[in-house]
Amino acid sequence: MPDELSHLRQWIGGKETKTDVATAWPVTALAATLDRRDPPPAAGDAIPPGWHWLYFLEAKPAAELGPDGHPRRGEFLPPVPLPRRMWAGGRIEFRGALKIGEALQRDSEIVSVEAKRGKSGSLVFVTVRHTVRASGAIAVIEEHDIVYREAAKPGEALPPGKMAPLSAPWRREIVPDPVLLFRFSALTFNGHRIHYDLDYCRNEENYPGLIVHGPLQTIMMLDLCRRNETRPVTGLDYRALHPVFHQERFTVNGEPAPDRSKVGLWTANEAGTLAMAGTAYFG
Repeated sequence: MPDELSHLRQWIGGKETKTDVATAWPVTALAATLDRRDPPPAAGDAIPPGWHWLYFLEAKPAAELGPDGHPRRGEFLPPVPLPRRMWAGGRIEFRGALKIGEALQRDSEIVSVEAKRGKSGSLVFVTVRHTVRASGAIAVIEEHDIVYREAAKPGEALPPGKMAPLSAPWRREIVPDPVLLFRFSALTFNGHRIHYDLDYCRNEENYPGLIVHGPLQTIMMLDLCRRNETRPVTGLDYRALHPVFHQERFTVNGEPAPDRSKVGLWTANEAGTLAMAGTAYFG
């Protein structure tokens, strides 16, 4: 790690604990956002995999937000000086379902801080491990990778990206209009302006449109599994590769392995560029 960033390693091992209750309303609202017709959730009903992101939300006062809408850094997360923060990917183990009405606890620890040099300039990757307990039992173990990048340069073009497969046995087309992005931002209390402020996207981030959330694409990949497979997902590895913008349709895709023990998952933008890629495993 460069000398000017070496102090960030002091945050490795930092911990925090949050508690919550698995209430029904966020589940109802996310089901509607995903255009599902699920029955109203009742006490004791299982919450779908990945939907633990509806809980433990960070609610900082407005005065403690940065110019991008995220909370200012330097408390639990290290004060990385690079201005752009993005969801890079992660690995999740689903040991058991959270259930409506359960008391929840999330223990978080920063396990890695690493600086790299990429085609776009300096990068810092921060990995956070979350352990989620429901009624005292471990339900989810997750490692979440966050990447920090340099500011956008005027006129800087996006890298071309890799092309996704042209077809898939499982496939769903999504129209990511601003309403969809607003609803998901509201459900996860995500103030990042790249998801709702078009002027900010164009003038500060050099993007042509609003960004479709990485977590939303990930949840849609897990939802595709629910629509095509009755067995529960027990694990997911995923990685963000290319942005998807609100003015382009995109697809959510799945290719089951021959033994159906796992499924390759990906999202692709309207041009066919691979946006999010992952693998889900079944119990």
